[in-house]
Amino acid sequence: MSSLRSAPLRYLSLLLGCWLGLFTLTRSVLLIGHWAEAALSLTDLPGLYLTGLAYDLGFLAYAAVPLAVYLLLCPSGLWRRPGHRLWLHALLGLSLFAMLFAALAEWLFWDEFGVRFNFIAVDYLVYSEEVLHNILESYPVFRLLGGIAVLAIGLTVALRPLLRHALDAEMPPLRQRLATLALLVACSGLGFALLDQQHPRGLGGNAYRQELASNGPYQFFAAFRNNELDYAQFYPTLDESEVAGVLREELQAPGVRFENGEPLDIRRRIDNPGPPSKLNVVLVTIESLSARYLGSFGDSRGLTPNLDELRRHSLFFSNFYATGTRTDRGLEAITLSVPPTPGRSIVKRLGRESGFASLGRQLNAQGYDSVFVYGGRGYFDNMNAFFGGNGYRIVDQSSVPAQDIHFENAWGMADEDLYAQAMKLADADHAAGKPFLLQLMTTSNHRPYTYPDGRIDIASGSGREGAVKYTDWAIGDFLAKARQKPWFDNTLFVFVADHCAGSAGMEDLPVANYHIPLFVYAPKWLEAREDGQLASQIDLAPTLLGLLDMDYESTFFGRDLLKPASQPPRVLIGNYQHLGLFDGKDLAILSPQQLMRRHDDALGASREHGTDRQDALLRRDIAYYQGASYAYQHGLLTWHGGLRETLAERSQRRRQEHNL
Repeated sequence: MSSLRSAPLRYLSLLLGCWLGLFTLTRSVLLIGHWAEAALSLTDLPGLYLTGLAYDLGFLAYAAVPLAVYLLLCPSGLWRRPGHRLWLHALLGLSLFAMLFAALAEWLFWDEFGVRFNFIAVDYLVYSEEVLHNILESYPVFRLLGGIAVLAIGLTVALRPLLRHALDAEMPPLRQRLATLALLVACSGLGFALLDQQHPRGLGGNAYRQELASNGPYQFFAAFRNNELDYAQFYPTLDESEVAGVLREELQAPGVRFENGEPLDIRRRIDNPGPPSKLNVVLVTIESLSARYLGSFGDSRGLTPNLDELRRHSLFFSNFYATGTRTDRGLEAITLSVPPTPGRSIVKRLGRESGFASLGRQLNAQGYDSVFVYGGRGYFDNMNAFFGGNGYRIVDQSSVPAQDIHFENAWGMADEDLYAQAMKLADADHAAGKPFLLQLMTTSNHRPYTYPDGRIDIASGSGREGAVKYTDWAIGDFLAKARQKPWFDNTLFVFVADHCAGSAGMEDLPVANYHIPLFVYAPKWLEAREDGQLASQIDLAPTLLGLLDMDYESTFFGRDLLKPASQPPRVLIGNYQHLGLFDGKDLAILSPQQLMRRHDDALGASREHGTDRQDALLRRDIAYYQGASYAYQHGLLTWHGGLRETLAERSQRRRQEHNL
């Protein structure tokens, strides 16, 4: 028991007690702010706090090891020196500042994303320049840091009696301190092995409860370990022949012929009637444009007058969903037509992000100039490497002359400047007689929500409403100018969101929060109408190539939405660990540790219950994600150079099919 009264352990206990107190306070503040969403009764509180304590202790068990090594191996003579005691006083103050800073950062992160720290926070460290400028433009950073510093100093002064008591305690013999250290390291290893590296379980299906019981710093470091998850190791599987059968049935359609490859290879030939139209394509992926912001979906604030008018003149898909919650997921789905496999998106898998049969490569093979045009710097989210390695040339903020950028913020140039660059590229390709695919990614509808003055009646930087209205204004301005161009009549304009503005909800995958709009506008070529079929971003590329009447070799997991289909509807939605399939009514979810469950009436009461592999909805869910993960790992999504069938072979085959 004497070791428990030792000076090093008392000092360490004081610091860890402060951390535990702050973790509990943070959890309580977040709980109070989201009491309704967590749907907790008073009897549920002990379970939530006890689970939270386990995760808090689990994090501290190994986070405190370096400090424990220093304290327990510190020589007795050094421990008693005044300078060393002063250093330990300062260390307490610095630790309190770090604690408060972490709590503030977690609160701001929760305010933005509705979750504890996760893989997004890890990405924010990687892309520190954009994130730092975004934070500086969005929050009164220096005042907040000053307030934290004052509070940390005050707490240090208040804790001086306890600190003095700890420092004046006895220093045990070195052998006893080594034994104590060995015990602490063993506890650290045990905690690491026993705790779930994902979210806490045993709290029901409510995502808010799981997030509240978790520990932010713990989740942050867990995200480092889990940025790629092997599907076969962590998720339920089916026999490969069964997966192949389900996928081929899901993707069968008129004009589709599967090749005789290995069972899980969905590579197939797509024959569209008639000659290719060679229309130009301007595909605009809009930052964070949730369907709920559109006035035509019921928003009464008048934020989207141009998009509401555009809906009346477009082929508009009203029941369309994003696959994920991040820009890279939207770009992955739109460009590769692949479900959101667990872990990082393919866009960000460094060294393995290129060589795929992308939308840009398909159109390149047809003589198009495929260009990815980004309002920010393309190294963010590995966009330059991904698009440059998959058939596109790159135009981003760093390649645009300074005089062409009239407004910029932390994330990039204003949308109107991006559209101006797109028109220059279209003009050049049109003059050269070359059809083009311009795939744009906007940035303005993102915190800090700043944009040029004088465009709309909401002040720049005042919040999301203004950013949405400016986004809408810029689209209206772009189309008005494009209508004056000679290439306008022969161009398909596609407007789609990368993801919604927020994905937090009471379920792990709140379906309503994935709802986005899709506009296809070409007044000379397309009749304006509404299409209410259930669809998602992975369906965009095959639908677009179908509109262009192009024959091609497909590795896409999506469907051409304009072809008749006998298959039941579905959309694939996910985040980096939960993988869902929604059929318009019910939602099946796959999670790590082989977990399987479903939400009946997912857009209504959302009744969660467990299920098994005999559930037809779950089997479809497994087939898509197991098949997509296998295809990625085994190179089945790669580009093979387009159709390998000669024109003579194609004519002969079509004559034979006609005779049959």
